[in-house]
Amino acid sequence: MTETLPGRAGRAVGADHFRRALAVHASGVVVITAQSGGVPVGLTATSFSSVSLEPPLVSFYVDRSSTTWPLLGAADHFAVNILASDQAEVAARFARKGADRFAPPTRWRPGPLGAPLLLGVSAHLVCLPYERAEVGDHILVVGQVAEVETHHTGRPLLYHQGRFGRFLPHPESR
Repeated sequence: MTETLPGRAGRAVGADHFRRALAVHASGVVVITAQSGGVPVGLTATSFSSVSLEPPLVSFYVDRSSTTWPLLGAADHFAVNILASDQAEVAARFARKGADRFAPPTRWRPGPLGAPLLLGVSAHLVCLPYERAEVGDHILVVGQVAEVETHHTGRPLLYHQGRFGRFLPHPESR
């Protein structure tokens, strides 16, 4: 069930101010991929999150104006490719409009259910659509995780201040 709470007219901040504030928050980077009508499709997302352990659910948001979303949304499953710190170019390629995202130098293979799995990533999560909701100017997509492959647990790719970067652990946090 989705509940919409009443907002306060005139209390929302402007989009530019909001964007600048969010830029100070680092987020992980994933590429969402699917097979739609025999064609591989995918997009970069920095809004990926775990939702639930029982059942195993994850989520991401996609802009309603995305030209990739209609194909991705029509697929019967999708893959979350969790990018490693050396995959900034992959993230940038899948964020570009009009690019042939699966052409070389992109390296990928079909997953167990057919969704493209990018090579060199930290992990793959193969998901079945679970729930969707329109939220503001985005669509919230929730998937139930059906398959997991963990490849390496090195450093993740992060998005911060409008740029891709790497995580360096603080020496005192070990």
